[in-house]
Amino acid sequence: MKKFLKLVGIIGCFALINLNFLWAQKPDEELTKEEAAKRIAEFQSIVNDLQSKVQALDNDIDRLKKELDETNKKLQDCLDGYLGLLGVNPETGQPFTKDDVEKFKQRIGTIEGKVREMQRLSDNELANRRKEVEELEKSLNQLRMIKLAVLPEFFDKIISLASDIRGLYREPTTRTYKVGTWAEDRDCLWNIAGKVEIFGDYFLWPKIWQANADIIKNPDLIYPGQILQIPPAGPKTPEEIKAERNYWRKKKEQMEEQKTKDETQ
Repeated sequence: MKKFLKLVGIIGCFALINLNFLWAQKPDEELTKEEAAKRIAEFQSIVNDLQSKVQALDNDIDRLKKELDETNKKLQDCLDGYLGLLGVNPETGQPFTKDDVEKFKQRIGTIEGKVREMQRLSDNELANRRKEVEELEKSLNQLRMIKLAVLPEFFDKIISLASDIRGLYREPTTRTYKVGTWAEDRDCLWNIAGKVEIFGDYFLWPKIWQANADIIKNPDLIYPGQILQIPPAGPKTPEEIKAERNYWRKKKEQMEEQKTKDETQ
């Protein structure tokens, strides 16, 4: 293809040089009959030469198209041969098809996109989203069990993705906090999360709750002297968000029950 484009460029330059040479001569209206006939003959010669070169290019294009078609056919025959050796797709119970290959490619692309997204996170964020990393690794391992994974198109990419996912694991750096009294320290999960040395964000209190779910059954009740584990700072995980929503839903139900009780009394 590079040679073809180079040839087209050379022809274009050749034509331009010849035309510029003719245009630089005496204007047409000043030519004698003999000079006009000679100029027409020169133009015709250039046109004939260009037509000859265009025909040669057309022949080259046809030849390259045939070579491309033959190459694509060989690639398809090679793929069909691979698929024939792989046997039956365990997910469909049918022999592997080209559609199966395309779907497999899309599944790998999805995992690849998630890995690239997580590679942009900080160490604390990765430590906080360890479960997501584990799910990614699990999904990739499931793909590795499918025989399509041995195809040259996928094999190296899967190996590389496995290495990238292993590189996403971070160990959580936990701290501890000893709960003080309400009278002196005003300690509750909301206020503890808001402390600058903790998160500096009151709304992250569910992170402390979920990190200590074994000792905090009701997030409204913590007691002086309790030692709380403080997880790494970062956005709330899906599990923490779910727990917070359940908390507020139950809180609302309790308030409505109390309101109904008060109205009845």
